Amino acid sequence: MQTIKLLFMTSRPISWVNTAYPFVLGYLMMGGGYDARFFIGALFFLIPYNLLMYGINDVFDYESDILNPRKGSVEGAVTPPKFHLRIILVSVGLCIPFVIALVALGNASSVVVLAAILFFVVAYSVKGLRFKEIPFIDSITSSIHFVGPLVYAYSLVGASNAGWLAALAFFFWGIASQAFGAVQDIVPDRKANIKSIGTVLGAARTVRFAFCMYIIATILVVSLGGGLALVVAMTALIYSINIISYLSISDKESYLARKGWKRFLSLNYFAGAVITICCLVVMI
Repeated sequence: MQTIKLLFMTSRPISWVNTAYPFVLGYLMMGGGYDARFFIGALFFLIPYNLLMYGINDVFDYESDILNPRKGSVEGAVTPPKFHLRIILVSVGLCIPFVIALVALGNASSVVVLAAILFFVVAYSVKGLRFKEIPFIDSITSSIHFVGPLVYAYSLVGASNAGWLAALAFFFWGIASQAFGAVQDIVPDRKANIKSIGTVLGAARTVRFAFCMYIIATILVVSLGGGLALVVAMTALIYSINIISYLSISDKESYLARKGWKRFLSLNYFAGAVITICCLVVMI
């Protein structure tokens, strides 16, 4: 039971929907049905994918996580080294049957996309690559973690121009979100000698960068055209509004961005509800 609880916390249950939802939505919106690929893909991106992504992250970030006051919660477990090998083995082992099934049921392009997604999941944290410690690449890679399942759905069933435009907007949203999330960790990251977009740009410039990325994402959604696109764009704009008060935040006070990050986590569920309703209207 201790191991199950540990793996559960490691997989970040609060974030499960953030990876499964893009796949499910993309698959159904682009004409896919309730077939084997849908159910296997949805389950894979719901739990195994998150366990792999965050499990690897927790293992290779252990030394820095113990210095980070916000770790050890729903946002990240701080696991003792004695559990690290177990986490890696279970994370990889749980993914293998799903990956085999998806490869067997997919096509050439979907196999390439899936391989790329898994590469970026590993490359973000594993020693020797550590994309999370390469400023800007860290934000791009993190965004790929979430837009990847959507693109994978497209690779299975195809996508319209509007679908790709929506994916691009989601990509910029992901870059902005990772960048803003990095602000609250500037002080502990510097103490741990970890480079990130936040430690390199500084708190204020990182928030301004995130703000610009959110605006670009909003503009891309508006360009989809139609009343429903405007509704979603207004929802996306709230993310920009959420961080306005931090545009001039100092590095010493970067920890104050945590309050905005907590609002961000809650806002995700509101935005998800709005997007779901709008997509249901289109599908019906």
